[in-house]
Amino acid sequence: MQHAEFSKTLFAPLLFVLFLTSCSDDAEIANTEASLGNDEAPAAASIGQIDEAHINNADSEPGNWLAHGRTYEEQRFSPLTKVNKETVSELGLSWYKDMNTNRALEATPIVVDGTMFLTSSWSRVYALDAVTGEEKWMFDPKVPPEHARKACCDVVNRGVAVYKGHVYFGSLDGRMFALNAETGQVVWEVDTIIDRSRYYTITGAPRVANDKVFIGNGGAEFGVRGYVTAYDAQTGDEVWRFFTVPGDPAKPFENEAMEMAAASWKGTTYWEYGGGGTVWNSIVYDPDFNQVYLGVGNGSPWTREVRSPGGGDNLFLSSIVALDADTGDYKWHYQTTPGDNWDYTAVQDIALADMNIDGADRKVLLQAPKNGFFYVLDRKDGKLLRANRFAAVTWASHVDLDTGRPVENPDMYYEDGAKWILPGPLGAHNWQAMSIDVENSIAYLPAQENPLIYAMSDEWYQTGLYKRHPGRMNLGLEFGRIAQLFVDNIDTWPAPKGYLKAFDFISGEEKWAVEFPHYWNGGVLATEGGLVFHGNALGTFAAYDKDSGEVLWDFNTYVSMLAPPITYEIDGTQYVSIMTGTGGGDLFSGEPLDPVAKPASLIHSNTGRLLVFALGGKDSLPAPTVRDVTIPEQQLAEVSEEELAEGEILYHDFCAPCHGLVVRSGGVIADLRRMGQGSHDNFDAIVLDGLLAGTGMASFSDSLTSSDTSRIHNYVKARAHEDREVALGNSDAPRLTWQK
Repeated sequence: MQHAEFSKTLFAPLLFVLFLTSCSDDAEIANTEASLGNDEAPAAASIGQIDEAHINNADSEPGNWLAHGRTYEEQRFSPLTKVNKETVSELGLSWYKDMNTNRALEATPIVVDGTMFLTSSWSRVYALDAVTGEEKWMFDPKVPPEHARKACCDVVNRGVAVYKGHVYFGSLDGRMFALNAETGQVVWEVDTIIDRSRYYTITGAPRVANDKVFIGNGGAEFGVRGYVTAYDAQTGDEVWRFFTVPGDPAKPFENEAMEMAAASWKGTTYWEYGGGGTVWNSIVYDPDFNQVYLGVGNGSPWTREVRSPGGGDNLFLSSIVALDADTGDYKWHYQTTPGDNWDYTAVQDIALADMNIDGADRKVLLQAPKNGFFYVLDRKDGKLLRANRFAAVTWASHVDLDTGRPVENPDMYYEDGAKWILPGPLGAHNWQAMSIDVENSIAYLPAQENPLIYAMSDEWYQTGLYKRHPGRMNLGLEFGRIAQLFVDNIDTWPAPKGYLKAFDFISGEEKWAVEFPHYWNGGVLATEGGLVFHGNALGTFAAYDKDSGEVLWDFNTYVSMLAPPITYEIDGTQYVSIMTGTGGGDLFSGEPLDPVAKPASLIHSNTGRLLVFALGGKDSLPAPTVRDVTIPEQQLAEVSEEELAEGEILYHDFCAPCHGLVVRSGGVIADLRRMGQGSHDNFDAIVLDGLLAGTGMASFSDSLTSSDTSRIHNYVKARAHEDREVALGNSDAPRLTWQK
């Protein structure tokens, strides 16, 4: 049994725009860390010896979890049955491991012949005994802490790939590694970033096939150009690279696909913004056609009128792109949201299946991207077969099956004023994994209704122009006054909701749905045992009857969850595993307003753990702590209403993405209303001088002045004072808070 000591963290940064402070884990990570340097080539590993044949025939060894989605089809549906509707009541905690972090954990573990390989925050990689939790090795790539500033949505990592004795993963700062599966020693390391002046990251799990490892990057909000690279799995040499959006039109196009894509962009400066189109999550290999499918992300900036004045589809934003796996040559694409104007990425899970549809046997591709429609495509040529709505949608009425294009609602463009739009940028479905029951054409997925009030920036409304700010998120939207926009339009706010849904993606029928009082929940696993496993924001890890949605078993983790569960079997015992710890793209939202329930990580702590369950498990978690939410008395300065308003704008431009709207943290990053006197005294030293750079809080002296930080600081203290008075019952009419 492995119980690694849990340690508190300093708090840290990242998300939708730029932020004020960041953090890393303050516990020293231990000791079994593999060496970054190695003069001699490591010996071949005796574990992790899997290849295409194993993954193609994963059902012949169902006790393993060999690939990110279990198989190349990435359906996340397990044939294991020992844990089933009749036995699940006996499920108990077998062992757990503290991951020494209070940051989001999003990884899918890989289990091969008794060894579990997984990643934690800051791109750390672990090899564990899958029965006992004993640590075999740990590798820390030593991501520079200040790189956290360059990440959109937390210092997360979604996992590894295992292939022919190697463990492959990407680090937050954009390096790609191959490790010896037995020892954790570095076999090779490459830099995947084409332009270090831009804010690229890696948070997704690589995929591997045909002696190549495939990886994409993140960073669209910061103005990068998206691409995917294939590396030789044995040497790390680049085999091919495919860009997802066109570059400088004054230079030769990389290939005919880029020439075609460029025709769908308008203006002469789109490439200066980067364009976006990053492939930060879904990359799927199809052995039937020897194709790789890319799930392509949003534009940079989000607003089309800024990045491509005059319109255009802006290929290959928000698209599924099929490439030849050996050469990287373009085969076909399907664009889910032409000319994306709302951050409707198509990076969400892609699953493959063989099905009979409309009387014909077809090899199909399945995806439920952010935009709220569930797509079924023919994998051979990308032909659209189905596009059924699975969640609340206001931006379009439907998808025309003849043209393949959405029928957009013209009222959902916001160039003429602020609009509540569903979905918002968190999507009707985000990266949190879905599971596919092919036999019954059912997708089990975490869906959500989470609107945003979209508005152009004040700069754009006043001048019709938008200036790119290097080193900052450049969305084209108004975030400085987002809180005021919310207040001004609160009467029409569609309150957020979260769901676990069983959705028939052929008929478009919702078979059942479980509603949650919070929208930002975890991934899904379905099994032949008739169960659907899912962890939610309230800390409940549960097993549902896959036919009815009835809760058959649950376990209180006291921590919110985003990661998907997996299941595996060793020596006749079936295990179910999940990682706890939330964060990611929801950091910006902060502490929710009624009627949205507070997440478990706000009530207790965001303790990052790996939990492993088995029938008859008898282990238990430590008793949870309850957060002290007392706001200390504030030393307020005499400042004008104008200065407070300026501080509010600066706070939301730079700080809210991590610390939450109107200074209400969501329980992951430090709540600035509760700063100690030391932080107040050293506010400028932290923000401008880089006092906490070693923890991830890089200096913002390139973006802020001491006058700016003074205004931010005074706004933070005013908000803290206001909420303290409300808590004490001493304020009748708060001015700055969302609460009425």
